[in-house]
Amino acid sequence: MNVAAIVGQTLAELGVAQAFGVVGSGNFEVTNALRAHGVPFVATRHEAGAATMADAYGRMSGRVAVVSVHQGCGLTNAMTGIAEAAKSRTPMIVLTADTPSSAILANFRIDQDAAVTALGATSERVYSAQTAVADTVRAYRIAVHERRTVVLNLPLDVQAASAVPATVQPVEPLLPIRPNRKAVEDLAAMIDQARRPVFIAGRGARGAAKEIRALAAKTGALLATSAVAHGLFHDDPWSLGISGGFSSALTADLISQADLVVGWGCALTKWTTRRGTLLTGKVAHVDIGGQAHQPVDLAVRGDAGQTAQDVAELVTVRDGYRTDDIQARIAAGPRWPVPDLSTDTHIDPRELTARLDELLPGERIVAVDSGNFMGYPSAYLSVPDEFGFCFTQSFQSIGLGLFTAIGAALARPDRLPVAAVGDGGLLMSIAELETVVRLKLPMVIVVYNDSAYGAEIHHFGQDADLSTVRFPDAGIGQIARGFGCSAIAVHNVKDLDGVTDWLNGPRDRPLLLDARIASDGGSWWLAEAFS
Repeated sequence: MNVAAIVGQTLAELGVAQAFGVVGSGNFEVTNALRAHGVPFVATRHEAGAATMADAYGRMSGRVAVVSVHQGCGLTNAMTGIAEAAKSRTPMIVLTADTPSSAILANFRIDQDAAVTALGATSERVYSAQTAVADTVRAYRIAVHERRTVVLNLPLDVQAASAVPATVQPVEPLLPIRPNRKAVEDLAAMIDQARRPVFIAGRGARGAAKEIRALAAKTGALLATSAVAHGLFHDDPWSLGISGGFSSALTADLISQADLVVGWGCALTKWTTRRGTLLTGKVAHVDIGGQAHQPVDLAVRGDAGQTAQDVAELVTVRDGYRTDDIQARIAAGPRWPVPDLSTDTHIDPRELTARLDELLPGERIVAVDSGNFMGYPSAYLSVPDEFGFCFTQSFQSIGLGLFTAIGAALARPDRLPVAAVGDGGLLMSIAELETVVRLKLPMVIVVYNDSAYGAEIHHFGQDADLSTVRFPDAGIGQIARGFGCSAIAVHNVKDLDGVTDWLNGPRDRPLLLDARIASDGGSWWLAEAFS
């Protein structure tokens, strides 16, 4: 057994769940070692797709996924996906080959450590045959215990060396961090003093919905989430949905009137808080180590669920923000503004998404790309829980939505995967349509097609020269059929009848909806983003 083989075996023994990648000569042996020891592998068509699929798989499964890439160009191809994962603190291992230290003139040679560090990921290395197992375990431990995206460099000369076997000790997850007693008392006092408290939960609060709900019910707090935690309180009658740029007018109004906002595992970014304008009262922040992006009156270091449970023992019972008037306003629904912009040839994106919400099964997992359209699926498509929505937007790159949907679909095969993408983002990632077809994923791909980079159209305005961001019709439906998808051109709500036919059929191939959307003149979240 050589080092490449023992690295693959070690990761399998540590419990990595799934691998993605593009195989070349540099990562051929380590990839086959992963497969030989029971780690499923998906061969993608591009390394960027592999990285984002692994990221999404990890987010939706709670398990560590692996990306396998060639040295040099294989790694650089994956960099956008790695940056997204690193910014999102997704525990993930990227196995990359590397040139031998002596091969200073090799075509593939770059400073991989520096490149990885620049992305915000952690660069680790297999240094020798003697340390190969320990080096691999160290990389895995950093990923799991520090919530890091770790790039493990495998130099070709070290890979080829004869391995030195070693015992692999399991890496157990860390126990929840219990907050300091004084911090708990201070947070309980803040909540007791509040008349209109609102709790905003983020990705760090996954697994803590029960405890946060119980505390909110006891203290009369309303509930909301950041975009990445969409669905956490989906069935709670006091839930306001997503806080921030995707908020309805009702949600934004109620949060902005709160005299206390508590962020639970939520960074309180400018997007979640509308650049801080939603935070008009006191602010508390609970996390295991992440720093809030907005000024806070109290920072509590602790696990969200454990902190909520401890605080609940100290607070008094009261109605708080949960009055009959507020209940009636929430029960009436968000009342999204829906002036129908549809024409004979183009469908209003609100009408499109609302109808799809009615047609598609409730047990779904929704992945959303970036662009002017992105708020429609985020706001109008309901999801069953926090594992029904996958939002790879920390790097704000377009083109990751289809990759995200594939990784999410593999993590949750019990749910219908829905990819919501723009025409620009789809065309950037379209090679992976072959992967969707090859894997026989029963995916619905909704293309919000305005034949443009819509965000730029609306941002720069009609007086600018927009010829660089407008495009002729690419025939996306025809392209999709060439890959083996079913495809429907959608110009009006009636065209969506074909979705029902596909749902009632064998679902043996993905369905792509080429929806020609009417211009919204610039979405409300886009206006906020560019304000």
